[in-house]
Amino acid sequence: MKNNNEQFIYTPFVEQAEVRQNKISGVVNNLLYHWPLVILSLIIAIVLAFVYISSTNVVYNVKAKISINDNKNKETNVKEVAMEQLSLSTGSKLVESEVEIIKSRPLIRNVVDSLQLWVNYSIKQRLKTVDIYTSSPFRLQLIKPKTSQFTQNFEVEIIDGKRFRITHNDEEINGNFGTPVKTSFGNFTLLATDKLKNYQGETVKVDLVPLETAVTAYQEKISTSFNKTAPMVELNIEDQVPLRGIRTLNTLISVYKSSNIQNKNKETLTTLKFIDDRLASLRGELSQAEKTVEGYKSSVGLTDISSKSQYYLDNAQSNDGKLGVVSVQLNIINGIERYVNSEKNASSPPATIGIEDPGLVALVGKLSALLLEKDQLLATAPESNPIFYPLNSQIKSTKSAIKSSISNIKASLVSTDRELRKISSGFESSIKDIPVQERQYVSFKRQMDIKQGLYIYLLQKREEVALSYASTLKDARIVENAYAGKPESKKKGPLTVAILLGMIFPVGLLSFRKNLRNRILTVNDIQLGTSVPVIAELIHESGKNELVMLKKGAFAITEQIRNLRTNILQQTSASSNQVILFGSSVAGEGKSFVASNFALSLAATGKKTIILELDLRKPRIAKIFRAKNSTLGLSSFLEGKTDLNAIIEPSVFNENLSIISAGPIPMHPSELLEDDRMADLILQLRAEYDHIIIDSPPMHLVTDGLILSQFSDVCLYMVRHNHTAKSELNFIEKLYQEEKVRNMFIVFNGIYMDSRYGYALDYGYYSEKSNKNLVSGAFTDLALRF
Repeated sequence: MKNNNEQFIYTPFVEQAEVRQNKISGVVNNLLYHWPLVILSLIIAIVLAFVYISSTNVVYNVKAKISINDNKNKETNVKEVAMEQLSLSTGSKLVESEVEIIKSRPLIRNVVDSLQLWVNYSIKQRLKTVDIYTSSPFRLQLIKPKTSQFTQNFEVEIIDGKRFRITHNDEEINGNFGTPVKTSFGNFTLLATDKLKNYQGETVKVDLVPLETAVTAYQEKISTSFNKTAPMVELNIEDQVPLRGIRTLNTLISVYKSSNIQNKNKETLTTLKFIDDRLASLRGELSQAEKTVEGYKSSVGLTDISSKSQYYLDNAQSNDGKLGVVSVQLNIINGIERYVNSEKNASSPPATIGIEDPGLVALVGKLSALLLEKDQLLATAPESNPIFYPLNSQIKSTKSAIKSSISNIKASLVSTDRELRKISSGFESSIKDIPVQERQYVSFKRQMDIKQGLYIYLLQKREEVALSYASTLKDARIVENAYAGKPESKKKGPLTVAILLGMIFPVGLLSFRKNLRNRILTVNDIQLGTSVPVIAELIHESGKNELVMLKKGAFAITEQIRNLRTNILQQTSASSNQVILFGSSVAGEGKSFVASNFALSLAATGKKTIILELDLRKPRIAKIFRAKNSTLGLSSFLEGKTDLNAIIEPSVFNENLSIISAGPIPMHPSELLEDDRMADLILQLRAEYDHIIIDSPPMHLVTDGLILSQFSDVCLYMVRHNHTAKSELNFIEKLYQEEKVRNMFIVFNGIYMDSRYGYALDYGYYSEKSNKNLVSGAFTDLALRF
């Protein structure tokens, strides 16, 4: 049954930290205890960091800066107005769109191909591979590349100033510099440079990357940042070779500017084509009109006309000129209207030459800019990309505004055309009164002057457009050419990571080990797992002599065993002739050690004590007490082969202590313990001894311990520090709740004095020898720490 009186004295020498330590202090204490592991982990991590730093090449950050004309927030200047009138201005540029264009694949492909960035030259130096872009002993010139989606690697061993040997997988090819070489991955020529003499006998590694793969890589390497208010665009690239990075950015800027000029000239060429087509048509008409006038005057011999006829003729010509301009404008308006109403548009809208309305000119210019921007974005993304949604919306709204403006302008021009035709009819009726010859001459001359006026007007406009084409405005200019900054230090990052990993690894390893082993480490673990009271805590004893009660000096373990004795005697003071059972869940928890020293402690007080070695399967008590009787024992008595007096052996260490050894190991120990002779044995010993100590087998492994518990008055159940699994607490609690063991108490045995587990001890009270051994052991027994 359970013990009803639990007011026992529990004052161990170990100062247990009852208050739970916070997690941080627990981790710190654990690391301090395992300081050899932490130092070893840090050393390995730092060494690996230095190896990584030594094998890593220095990287330079190359930068360049350009300015892009973004006029959406600026006032339009006079020059830009003139360009808009000529339909040459593409409107304001969006810096965001220009940044995407700069990084577009067509531009990057041009840079990669022109600088041969798809080939890389390197040599091996100690722990790292060094890029020799600027000092390569040769340059590779492809003749007939073999199409491949994979990188091709080969090594070139330089034999002398003329010869080399190529190694590719199992293929070896000898060649001469400047002579074409045929390989399985393409035909090429190696052209020697002035650095060849520095690489005699060296081996150069050559990496050939597919062009599109290199383009993708450089698209990712080149980063951009921009300032909308300036607007400035900064280009960045990290490269092991600063010169290559500088060339890459400078070439990219040059390619971008050239592409920008080509796009602007494309629109100008559209206007020139329109003017040239119109001039070709007018040239034929004007020539025919001049021949008609010349032939008529020659045929009739006409030399002059009257002043009145001249007046009518001049006014009619002036009016016809205005009518011709209106007709041209109507033709242009109709052309723009057809373009806007068409669903499939050309890349550029028709020219707006002759249109005097600045609003329409601006709208057409804006539409041209939007379509040009769309063409540029189509080079980098499909039309289904969401980036086209706002752009298509702007194009649609601009077309709608153009349609509205055309409607108003067209109505005005139709009205003007009607009025001019009425005026022309009036002049014609007046001219009818002129003699027939003069009237016919005026008619022919008027047609010739109209054609001549239009021809001169278009010639003037063509000269203006051609002049603009020759001096194209640039929307981008270089603010800072590409330059390489100082190489960034790569030491701080790896060292920081190494130190962190050097600390994290021991923490993770120790946590993993703790979770994997799942052992009992503190009294708190016991109290959380079972309601059985803990009566004593015993520190770990590392000496070879297991009878610590015989050692001289006031050692902590001896005082703790005496304290256990006091607690047991006070707990069971009303009973006499006690039977005290020492049990455990599994082997190795120290029950034989504690039982032997506890028996010596009781005998030292004058109590007549006997210890029974009832672990008949693996007995240890006889060995501990150096018993002489090895042929007879408890198994012999229980089998009826001898009497009680023959198996009792006085201890050589204390006259009040006797021992009964296990004797020969029997075939069926459990059956012997259940025999009536076992009960008779306990009754006889109770009559003669004050205390009977029983060393039993592990209760969770065999049933012997539970059989012996029916004869005991007190059960001291061993739980060993960092040895007993937490799962055994369920078994202990079950024994306690089901009352299979009387007066059950737990002895927390084998505790390592370590602040990680909440234990500390002042060794200054004890002998100098003990203090020295314990302190030195903390630094010599490193394997035990882990």
